[in-house]
Amino acid sequence: MRGAWARKGTLVDLYLWAFRVVVILVVIWGTFGTLRAGTYSREHWIDFAVFGLSQGSIYALIALGYTMVYGVLRMINFAHGEVFMSGAYTAYFVADAFGRSGYLNRNPLVSYLAILVVAMLTSTAIALVVERLAYRPLRRAPRLVPLISAIGASFFLQYAFRGLYGSGFKAYPEPEVLKGKWVIAGIGILRSQVIVVVGAALMLLVLYWFVMRTKTGMAMRAVSEDKDAAALMGIDVDRVIVITFALGAAMAGAAGVLYALVFKQVHFFMGFVPGIKAFTAAVLGGIGNVPGAMLGGLFLGLVESVGPALFLDGLGIVAPYQLKDVIAFTMLVMVLIFRPSGILGERLVVKKA
Repeated sequence: MRGAWARKGTLVDLYLWAFRVVVILVVIWGTFGTLRAGTYSREHWIDFAVFGLSQGSIYALIALGYTMVYGVLRMINFAHGEVFMSGAYTAYFVADAFGRSGYLNRNPLVSYLAILVVAMLTSTAIALVVERLAYRPLRRAPRLVPLISAIGASFFLQYAFRGLYGSGFKAYPEPEVLKGKWVIAGIGILRSQVIVVVGAALMLLVLYWFVMRTKTGMAMRAVSEDKDAAALMGIDVDRVIVITFALGAAMAGAAGVLYALVFKQVHFFMGFVPGIKAFTAAVLGGIGNVPGAMLGGLFLGLVESVGPALFLDGLGIVAPYQLKDVIAFTMLVMVLIFRPSGILGERLVVKKA
């Protein structure tokens, strides 16, 4: 029996190594072919990289909600994509009112602060309702039960917002000040992308400071380590979990506004794909690890943007950008094969008592 298991393990190891080698060879061959052909100029590569950073910043903000909730509850909040959608979709009506009145162009900073506040408050309110109704009653249930509840909450929110706001696409207004490019170090970069990257970086830094430097953040890390021990030490576990949901949802709401700046439109189903990508980013970085979620989001955004042109164009594949999702999830598989706990995830060698 032991010999059979050993042979099976050897075959699996050989398959995984063969998979790694094939993927690495394809990447090297495609990269060499793309660079040799010289199809893309320096400006093209810069555009790909900047778009990847802006897209990755959005993924990172959404991924924080997944990783923080997993850290304290050990569950995947699959309704988080709809929390992201709810803030951006609701804030659209504020943005549209500002745009129609001309206030958006006259006072873009005040307008976008108001839009951001509406999006963050809406996402936070939705997340707290979902936590109270769909997750808290199931906190002691087997892990599969809250997972099913999360999927149900996701579908409920999708079609609730479809009923409230309609099924059509809504175009976010853009102020004149964000149109065109800024020249930075001799490189022309879209103004909206600069705002997205800088804004996301500031919010990520503030959240990291909050988690690592405040008493509430210390309580969150204590609950993540051991809820029962934290309760014995006088920490209000329910309060900490609510704060965790609120923080993750606020970041998702802000990400929704930044998403609208980049992609210019919202709709009731907009949370599904970014939600899946953000969950992938959280797993890439190490689920439950805040810096890992940030790094995973940026890594995924860059690979999605640069990868199709760099890896696939040299292989003669037509319209390589349509395969960006394949590249993203292949990178996920590769990272998890080499490091199953994620880029910054801990290697747990003993079971926690």
